[in-house]
Amino acid sequence: MLGLIQIVLLLIQIILAGLTSYLLLLTVAAWYKSRQTDNPSGEQTNRFLILVPAHNEERLLPELLTNLHQLDYPQSLYAVHVVADNCTDQTAEIARQGGAIAHERVNDAQRGKGFALQWLLQRLQQANEPHDAIVILDADSIVSPNFLRVMDGRLARGERVIQAYYAVRNPDQSWAVSLRYAALAVLHYLRPLGRMALGGSAGLKGNGMVFVADILKQHEWSASVTEDIEFHMTLVLAGERVMFAPDAVVEAEMPHTLTGSQVQNSRWEQGRLEVARRYIPALLRGAGSAIKQKKYGRAYLLFDAVMEHIIPPFALLTGLSGLSLLTALLLFFVAPNNSLGLISLILGSLIVVGQIVYIFYGLYLVKAPRKVYEALLYAPVFIVWKIGVYIQVLLGRGDKGWVRTERNEK
Repeated sequence: MLGLIQIVLLLIQIILAGLTSYLLLLTVAAWYKSRQTDNPSGEQTNRFLILVPAHNEERLLPELLTNLHQLDYPQSLYAVHVVADNCTDQTAEIARQGGAIAHERVNDAQRGKGFALQWLLQRLQQANEPHDAIVILDADSIVSPNFLRVMDGRLARGERVIQAYYAVRNPDQSWAVSLRYAALAVLHYLRPLGRMALGGSAGLKGNGMVFVADILKQHEWSASVTEDIEFHMTLVLAGERVMFAPDAVVEAEMPHTLTGSQVQNSRWEQGRLEVARRYIPALLRGAGSAIKQKKYGRAYLLFDAVMEHIIPPFALLTGLSGLSLLTALLLFFVAPNNSLGLISLILGSLIVVGQIVYIFYGLYLVKAPRKVYEALLYAPVFIVWKIGVYIQVLLGRGDKGWVRTERNEK
């Protein structure tokens, strides 16, 4: 019986080791990738439409609009469009007061960010407003002053879809916010940077996304809960690659408690699982076909997209890895002379060490403040909470609607 348990544990650890090894591959690749954007022409020429989907965002929207007026880019070359979706507050009026073009949408049957963007994009296409690229920002965000200048430079060198570094504002607000900052440091910075070095696609993160005009004319925006992930899959299967602009930063507010994040995380994980089930088979078929045609770059692009679906949330991966190490340690004490137990203990230790290297290098890359490192002491609490969220999702209790996320209201 003990031997069977050890074999099962070792098989689980082999899977965990494979996932961790891939994260370490991206970590090493990120070391060599440039983190600066150069504008080959030195001139700003592209006209941008900035789209802001908003649901009852009267408190935070003014700060974003003020921020956008302060960009280091000619104001004649960008316009801001806010879609006030099913709002019951003054979001639309505040958008107009802030110099944006407000679009009011009321549709109780089709609620959500995806539907709002889909509707706004159709209106803009019908209006034929001239533009070279479209930017999508969340209403609770601010962007770095160089945001459009960086994107203009990347468009000038032929990039068609670009993702900015999507970070967390005020990470010292609470330990929960600090841990979200740490999670996004690796998910939104280290991984995309590594993917750029290896030829993968950075992925779309839902905020700080830029598209050349024809992309959104050729492909309809998804209206699903995780519309950004689904649209990314559409692009990858169509042969497009999302590029990463690490020096263009968009920061968003996050709930300062785990309770405030509950609905948001549940919605995200539910959507992630649905998209994975729908797209992994097509991605694997595409990768196999590319290998047969000896298009190895294309094969890696599709394989990497599969890995992004397969790798679970880092808190869940860390929790499972820690549990496997504790189990291996217990079994080793029960049977210290068992070679299988020793192998399991060594492998479990290497997995945990690899994940520590991964998270700390990600924090180093983004120059994380000291508070974030201190908040890692609360990681066990966060891991238990995240596992609870995932269990709820697996039991079918995820929330699919667009509910305004609770924030630290002033």
